[in-house]
Amino acid sequence: MARRRNPFDDLDEFFDRLGRQFENQPGFDQDVFGMGGANRMSIDLADRDEEFVVTADAPGFDKNEIDVRVTDRTLTIEAERDEESEERDETYLRSERRSESLRRTVQLPEPVDEESVSATYKNGVLTITLPKRDPEVGGKSIDIE
Repeated sequence: MARRRNPFDDLDEFFDRLGRQFENQPGFDQDVFGMGGANRMSIDLADRDEEFVVTADAPGFDKNEIDVRVTDRTLTIEAERDEESEERDETYLRSERRSESLRRTVQLPEPVDEESVSATYKNGVLTITLPKRDPEVGGKSIDIE
């Protein structure tokens, strides 16, 4: 018996493609049309006096499949994995490939000490600690005329 195709799969794929096109644009950090999307990562950003703590949900990934980058005041988290499965029977063969990716970019409210950032991953939850950078001392004095 043939498996019936879900009529909403094409619509989901369309919105995923549309979301990927928009997320590559500078400054993009919101859901396309506010609908979330399969490749969005839920996060919490907490300000804890001397540091920011970001908690991100990435269930099912291994820590080596997750990439965390901090540049200036921007935190980018990417997770990507590929799965393959194959079933064989005397008259039946099925082989499936699946790729899953999550990506999130967050603008941080203040500069952070990029060299002191740390991350842990346990039970599908990624926790990133970003110590705040001390304000620049000095600067240029401006004379008022």
